[in-house]
Amino acid sequence: MKKDKKYRFILTGGGTGGHIYPAVAVANEIKRKYPDADVLFVGAKGKMEMTKVPEAGYKIIGLWISGIQRRLTIDNAFLPLKMMVSYLAAKRIIRKFKPDAVMGFGGYASGPVMLAANSMKVPAFIQEQNSYAGMANKFLSKKVKAICVAYEGMEAYFPKEKLKFTGNPVRSDIQGSDDQKLEALKYFKLNKQRKTVLVIGGSLGARTLNNAVLNGAELISEHTDVQFLWQSGSFYYQSMKKKLKESKVGNITLLKFIKRMNMAYAAADIVVSRAGALSVSELCLVGKPVILVPSPNVAEDHQTKNAKALEGKNAAVLVRDADAYESLVKTALELLKDDQKSKALQTGILNLAKPNAAQEIVEVMEAYID
Repeated sequence: MKKDKKYRFILTGGGTGGHIYPAVAVANEIKRKYPDADVLFVGAKGKMEMTKVPEAGYKIIGLWISGIQRRLTIDNAFLPLKMMVSYLAAKRIIRKFKPDAVMGFGGYASGPVMLAANSMKVPAFIQEQNSYAGMANKFLSKKVKAICVAYEGMEAYFPKEKLKFTGNPVRSDIQGSDDQKLEALKYFKLNKQRKTVLVIGGSLGARTLNNAVLNGAELISEHTDVQFLWQSGSFYYQSMKKKLKESKVGNITLLKFIKRMNMAYAAADIVVSRAGALSVSELCLVGKPVILVPSPNVAEDHQTKNAKALEGKNAAVLVRDADAYESLVKTALELLKDDQKSKALQTGILNLAKPNAAQEIVEVMEAYID
């Protein structure tokens, strides 16, 4: 690529943060490297990318598209029409914008946009966040130039010669968070003499993790050298707050939402989390001992596959969602006491970190652009 040429990129996908935030990280890297470049996002109307992408400073166009519903609904009957309308709209967008490359990050919108790009001979690429590829990406993989992946063994789903092991792009502020430990403990008003377990279930929360912490509250109270920093999520916060108050446990700090995740990671001695692709990639960079509780309520059970990929490399402890209510707190407390296992897990997860993922993904695209 030529530094003096003005390049144009379309990034497409969305529906969840796991698709949106990696795309934004790649957009930021494009703008860092090529300040004059034009970056356009294409998403699905009514989905979270339509607000999150403009908040990040980028223009987005929405397509009339949605996924297949698991139950019989009228939306499924409209799906073929939506696909055709969105495909034609994507062709118009590409014809007008004239991108040098298109990259799909998964989500409803990426399918028609990637198909349109391929039909118009525009270099197209996939960034697959999970350790398991969905049907759409497997289909598209036959037509794209390269596939950027975050896990080894993806040749089970994609053509081996197209794979680029780049990792998932994540926010940069979480790297080196351990240097802020004392500041972080003070920020959350935590006791620096106690070891800290961070429990995070996403911005809306995770019912299983919340109920597991509540069920283990009495056990937590018996360990006076331990404290829990617990993000319940906005949906569950009021009920959790009431129940925690009734339990009268003093070494649990409950928060609705944690805005400064770099501080939360810095405060933690171990982290309990769901196993979404973006969360896992962040945790690899953070390098703390991790307990993963995969959500069973996701497409093709990809969180369990993500967690098993780490467990197989001694990079995380896996607790099944069905077992978490009884065993999660006990497992966390046991891990806190086991320095040898904690150090082994830290070594294992840091070996999986890919801190330059966004840079490497841009370099993959550069290799196919004049």
